[in-house]
Amino acid sequence: MTITVVPIFKKESDSDEHLHQVMHDRVQRLADELKQVHLKSLQTAEPLYDDVVIYISYNNKYGVLWKVVNDVPLEVTDYLKQQCLKLGYLEWNQGVGDLKL
Repeated sequence: MTITVVPIFKKESDSDEHLHQVMHDRVQRLADELKQVHLKSLQTAEPLYDDVVIYISYNNKYGVLWKVVNDVPLEVTDYLKQQCLKLGYLEWNQGVGDLKL
């Protein structure tokens, strides 16, 4: 299975440039870590040709948000939920965060 974790960065016009850079670096690092460490076992899951695309960002309280953005089997979604819950990440949905794509 091909795993793609896309970090989504938001920049508020009135935000501190240093804070924005820190959060940018943090989200990039967390995206890489999620893919390479926490979801590594998913790469060998059958069928190998399937893809999963995950967005990762943060909300206005700097909590980490995640969201699967393509159709995947329920077992994969459940596995992702378990892994992200262990990491303390929040599921990105209509009621969480203020990001709109």
